[in-house]
Amino acid sequence: MININPVAFKIFGISIMWYGILIAFGVLIGALLALRQARRIGFREEDLIDVIMIGIPVAIIGARLYYVLFNLDFYKNNPGEIFNIRGGGLAIHGGIMAAVLAGAIFCKIRKVNFWQIADITAPSFIIAQGIGRWGNYINQEAYGVETNLPWGILIDGKTVHPTFLYESIWNFMVFFFLVWFRNRYHKFDGQIFALYIILYSIARFFIEGLRTDSLYLGNFRVAQLVSLALVITGIFLLRYLRKQKMD
Repeated sequence: MININPVAFKIFGISIMWYGILIAFGVLIGALLALRQARRIGFREEDLIDVIMIGIPVAIIGARLYYVLFNLDFYKNNPGEIFNIRGGGLAIHGGIMAAVLAGAIFCKIRKVNFWQIADITAPSFIIAQGIGRWGNYINQEAYGVETNLPWGILIDGKTVHPTFLYESIWNFMVFFFLVWFRNRYHKFDGQIFALYIILYSIARFFIEGLRTDSLYLGNFRVAQLVSLALVITGIFLLRYLRKQKMD
């Protein structure tokens, strides 16, 4: 594994981390793609921009809060570390849940079709996740157990599964699938979003089983429990929203 300094550069003595740059780049790409899709289908860009501007900070807060809550023993003894997100410690499930909740509240207040916004932004979520995972590579985190496979990476003298890479590749594949499906077979609002959470969660369940840094609830990996719940939720949404469309 090539060691890369986690610090990209400094501004007035403040370290700017590659992790943050990659997350910001992923968010930017996702936002631009969402705006392009909004224009294509005639959705009000102002509403989409507003929900993005609300969703981004809420997602970061949610991702950090989720991570802190499931590492509470550490953060109770080190409260000053709670706000130190530059070195990692953002849980994507927490970010997704927070962003979706904020989006639902926004749509309720603004009287906007939530499922339409969810479909517009679903591919943006997954491509941003795929780009952001490379921040884990630079930080040398989110890797897996030891392996003899030829694509293993060397960390701390051990050859391990590059689980960040597995997830990144899968996320890019899901992105292209969602765009392809949306352009050809999109039948009802919420369909693309439901497919996103199903496809992402299936892979995350298995990839999480290889990781060495999982968050735990008792003897169970939190991400696997959440992934199972999201697969079930996504399947329910597909059936429910399809039925609503037919009615």
